[in-house]
Amino acid sequence: MRRRKLAVAAGFCLSFFLGSLFNVLFIPAVFEQQQQQQSSEGRSDLARQIRERYQEVLRYQEHQAPTARQRLVRPLERRLMDLAPQQRAAAAGSEQPPKAERSKGFSSSPQAKIELSLQQPQLLGCRDIHNVTHVHYLGSGYTKAVYKAVLNRSLAVALKSVDFGGHDIENCVKLYAALGDCYRLASYKIVKEMILLQRLQHDNILQLYGYCYQDSNDIPDTLTTITELGSPLEMIQLLQTSWEDRFRICLSLVRLLHYLAHSPLGSMTLLDFRPRQFVIVDGELKVTDLDDASIEEASCASNSDCYMEFPARNFTLPCSVEGRCQSMNEKRNLYNAYRFFFTYLLPHSAPSSLRPLLDMIVNATGELHWGIDETVAQLERVLHLYKSGLYLLNTTRTPKYREVLEAAILEENYRCWPSYHHKGCLLSVFDVSEAIEVCESHSQCQAFVLINQTTWTGERCHWVIAAAIAKNPSYQPEKEVDFLKGLMSILR
Repeated sequence: MRRRKLAVAAGFCLSFFLGSLFNVLFIPAVFEQQQQQQSSEGRSDLARQIRERYQEVLRYQEHQAPTARQRLVRPLERRLMDLAPQQRAAAAGSEQPPKAERSKGFSSSPQAKIELSLQQPQLLGCRDIHNVTHVHYLGSGYTKAVYKAVLNRSLAVALKSVDFGGHDIENCVKLYAALGDCYRLASYKIVKEMILLQRLQHDNILQLYGYCYQDSNDIPDTLTTITELGSPLEMIQLLQTSWEDRFRICLSLVRLLHYLAHSPLGSMTLLDFRPRQFVIVDGELKVTDLDDASIEEASCASNSDCYMEFPARNFTLPCSVEGRCQSMNEKRNLYNAYRFFFTYLLPHSAPSSLRPLLDMIVNATGELHWGIDETVAQLERVLHLYKSGLYLLNTTRTPKYREVLEAAILEENYRCWPSYHHKGCLLSVFDVSEAIEVCESHSQCQAFVLINQTTWTGERCHWVIAAAIAKNPSYQPEKEVDFLKGLMSILR
């Protein structure tokens, strides 16, 4: 009995020893083999993404719409770097470049450095960047970092380059441990944006000045683009401006979306549609980020495939007989314009006679009852009514005001909101009648001064300074012309 127990114990110890030995000898080899297999699959997946991004760049450069095989079948969404491995039915090396690319002499192999045949001469390049001064960091997103700089001691510009500490690079390097290839993948977004900036010529698209390839961070041919400089769109500050300026922003946006709906490349959607993607240049709204713009059209077999989902609303668009969701790119842009801009900027503090029309515009875009053509027509109608003074209500009031020529009001002004001047009440009106109406609506206003200077609408407005004048019979306005001259110099 005792021998049997000893035999069992000895067998148990022997099996434990043999199992440990097998683990030491064989499991590391299996683990290393699995790691090598995963690394190989990772490199193959990264190479596939680089090739697809490169071919997308070439399509935009050659004005090509994506072929049926290249179109997205999933709903369009904001694309980052699509780093999640995907199963492909076709082998990675089996894809051939489109015939148009081969005929133009383009290689299907991704190039680190893509030279552009710009439609207009390149104004700025590497030599100008070497003379850069007053560089200030402005911000960064998933892919790019943006800097403000002064070139040649005279021109303020924006410089864009891949952000090595950004989301795209960091996540790619974590997955693939290949900084050079990860940079190339991210840089194609900048190349695509650069192509679109020079292909799409419109007043509300940021102007491309040039670009430069140079070595940086031990990576050859890193790309920097040089563009027009704009001010960030701050919605809180914008809400504190006059309705006239806020209307200008909405009108700029609608004109831009109308152009994108009928662009030379086809109907284009902004997948990453947020206020931070826009800037203000001389009072006009301009789109600055186009790396996530797309002309790809969603395919469909039925209306249920044309489903657009937003945080507060969902829409189902009709599926055409050609198997495409009708106007999806256009409607996506329009609803985003409604939820980010129109609902906040259009109706608030607008002239009372224009509010019914503005409410109709906001409601129609919020329900997608209109397309972009009807929307831009209605906003242009508002502009016409506003510039021509046709929006003014006929009033029978006859307030008693005495005209004093070449006069100004010194140290008697009061503050109002909104105002074009922070130290007083500086507003815009169409004529004297509207100035009287504005002054009557302000309890502090006893007089006003008209300045013959127009706003951005051109034909429309004079400037008016509303002021609270002390009721003093000895008041002598002719002594205060210096105040008016000082204000005119500020406005210029």
